[in-house]
Amino acid sequence: MEMLWKPPEDVIANANITRFIEYVNQKFSMNLQNYWDLYRWSVENVADFWSSVWDFCDVVYSKRFEKVVDDLKKFPGARWFLGAKLNFAENLLKNEEGTAFIFKNELGVKRTLSYRELRLKVANLSNALREIGIKAGDRVCAYMPNIPETCIAMLSATSLGAVWSSCGTELGASAVVDRIGQLEPRVLFTVDGYLYKGKGYEMLSNVAEVVKSIPSIEKVVVYPYLKKEPDITGIQNAELWDDFLSEDDRLLFEQLEANEPVYIMFSSGTTGKPKCMVQSVAGVLVNHLKELILHTDLKKGEAISYITSPSWMMWNWLMSSLAVGATIAIYDGNPFFPDWRTMFKFIDEAGINVFGCSASYIYALMASNARPKDEFSLKSLREISQTGSPLSADGFRWVYENIKSDLWFNSISGGTDINGCFCAGSPTLPVYAGQLQAPALGMKIAAYDENGNPIYDSPGELVCELPSPSMPIYFWGDRDFKKYRETYFDFFAEKGKNVWRHGDYVIFHSKTGGITFLGRSDATLKISGVRIGTAEIYNVVEKLPEIADSLATSQDWKGDQRLILFVKLKPGYKLTEELKTTIKEELRKKASPRHVPALIIEVPDIPYTVNMKKVEIAVRNILHGKPVTNRGALINPESLDYFEKIAKELEKVD
Repeated sequence: MEMLWKPPEDVIANANITRFIEYVNQKFSMNLQNYWDLYRWSVENVADFWSSVWDFCDVVYSKRFEKVVDDLKKFPGARWFLGAKLNFAENLLKNEEGTAFIFKNELGVKRTLSYRELRLKVANLSNALREIGIKAGDRVCAYMPNIPETCIAMLSATSLGAVWSSCGTELGASAVVDRIGQLEPRVLFTVDGYLYKGKGYEMLSNVAEVVKSIPSIEKVVVYPYLKKEPDITGIQNAELWDDFLSEDDRLLFEQLEANEPVYIMFSSGTTGKPKCMVQSVAGVLVNHLKELILHTDLKKGEAISYITSPSWMMWNWLMSSLAVGATIAIYDGNPFFPDWRTMFKFIDEAGINVFGCSASYIYALMASNARPKDEFSLKSLREISQTGSPLSADGFRWVYENIKSDLWFNSISGGTDINGCFCAGSPTLPVYAGQLQAPALGMKIAAYDENGNPIYDSPGELVCELPSPSMPIYFWGDRDFKKYRETYFDFFAEKGKNVWRHGDYVIFHSKTGGITFLGRSDATLKISGVRIGTAEIYNVVEKLPEIADSLATSQDWKGDQRLILFVKLKPGYKLTEELKTTIKEELRKKASPRHVPALIIEVPDIPYTVNMKKVEIAVRNILHGKPVTNRGALINPESLDYFEKIAKELEKVD
C-alpha cells in the first residue's frame, strides 16, 4: 500500500474531529485515542454518537429530542430524534456575520453575498411564498443552474416547512417532468436561460413544456439570468423574481417535527420513472453537519467549492456549509471553458480552502496534461474532496504530483439515497493511493460476498448493517416500504440478512482500514460521475420510428466509463450515420448531454428476463469478460451470443 500523505501534527491537533474525540471522552468518561476508536464506538453506541453530533455541531431547535432513535431493528423505518422540533433553513441561516457566497460564471460575472444580505433575501422571498399560501408539506421545486438564487429559493421554501426538490438546467424538459411531476409541486423556480461553454441557451420553451405537463404548478417564478427583462408571457402563472418578492423582511421559521420531510431526491430511473426518496429535516441536517465538520474538517469562515449542479446531491450537501458559517464559492458553467485553468484561477481568486470535484474532472485534467502547481499559487487550498465515481490509484498520485503535494486528498463515497457518505475521510488519517480513508462515523458498513458473509481484501458488495438518520423516511407514494425494500433490502434477504445493499463493488483493506471502490454492481449507469437511468434513454430512443428496441450499458474505458447504446431496428431500416446523429441529438435535447452514447451499435435482438425486464447487467458483464450466471432467467438466452461475439472487438473501438 502506497502512502501519499501523512497528516502533520499541527493538522491533527487543530482538526475538528480531534476536538470531537476530546468532547466524547469527557462526556462519557472514556479514553478514545484515534479515529478507529471513535468509529468503533460510533457504531456500537449509536444513540450516544448521534446525540453527541447534534450537540457538538450546535443544532438549533425549539424543542430538544426526547429519544435519539426509536428502534434500530426497524430497518427500514427507524425514526430519529423523536420529539424534537426544528427548522432546516434556520440552521443554515444561524450565522449573521461574514460572506455567505462568492459567485462567478463563464462570462466573468462576479458577485458576493454576505450572511446579512442572504437572510434579507430569504425573508423577502419566503414571505412572498407565505403570501400565496405555501405551507409546511407543500412541494416547491426548481429547474435552475448553480447560482445563489437557487439556494435562496431552497432556504425560503424550507423556512416555511415546505419540501424542496431541484433539477439542474442540464436536464431536458421530459427528464424534469419525470422527476418533479410525480411530486405535484405548487411552485416552480426557474431561469430564462443558462450558460454553457461561453454561450447562453434559452430555457423558457423548456419551462413552458414542464409547466404544461404538471397541472399542480400554481406559480412559476423566473429569475432573469441571461436577460434583464425576458418575455415570460408564454408561461402560465409566471412572474419575474423581483416582481414576486415581498416587501416584508421579517424572517420566520416554521418549526417541524424532526421526521418531517425537507428534501425529495431522485433515483436514476433505471426501471421506469425515477424513484422519489424523501429525506427528513433532522436526518439530513445532522448527517451533513457530521460530514462537513468532522469528515471535511470545515471551519467557520473558510471557503468551500464543489463542481456540482442542483440535480446532484452534492449541491444539497454543499449548501449545508452555510450551517458551519463557511463561504460557499459557486462557479456556474463548464469547468473546462475556455481551458483546464478555469477552476484553479477561481481557487486563487476566491481563496478556496476546500475544493470538490469528480473523478472524471481529474481524469480530464490528466488528459489535458495540466500542471496546476506550475501556474497557480494555490496557497489557500488545503483539501481536495473527490466523489462521483471511483478514482484510480494513478489518479490519486497525479493529484499529489501535479496539483499540490501538501494537501489532504479526501476521496468520499455515498449516495443520493442517503444525501451523504458511507465512506469518508479524516484529516487525522494517512492517504493511500486508490483508497478512501475510512468508513464514515455512525455508518456500520461492510463488504459482503455473494452468500452474505463479511469479507476483507477481496471484492464484495457494499452493505450497511444499521439504520442512519439521513436514509429515506420513505419513497414518495410508497408508505408501506415496498419499493424501498426492493431497492435496498431484498438482495440479501434470502440469505437471512436485513442489510442495505448499496450497489457498489468494493474492497475493504484489512491493513489500512481503507476502502477501494471498483464501480457499480447494479444496472445504474454512472457516466462522468453522474448517475443515469437507462429508462431515461429508452424513453427517448424507442420513440424514434426506426427503433424496435434498445439496451444501454456502460463499459470501463480509459479510467472512466463510456455509455454504449445497442439498438434493434425495425424491418427495412439500417443504422446509418444519419440515424446515429438523430439518436444523439434527440438524447441531448430531451434528456441531457450525459445521456448521449459514445457508441451506437446494431444488434439482432435485446435480451429479456421471463418477466420481460431487460438484462443490462448481463450485457455489461459480457463486455468486461465476466460470466453471465442467469441465462436460465432469460426468455431469449440466445440473444447474448451476439454480444459475446462483439465484446472483444469493442475493446479496440474508440
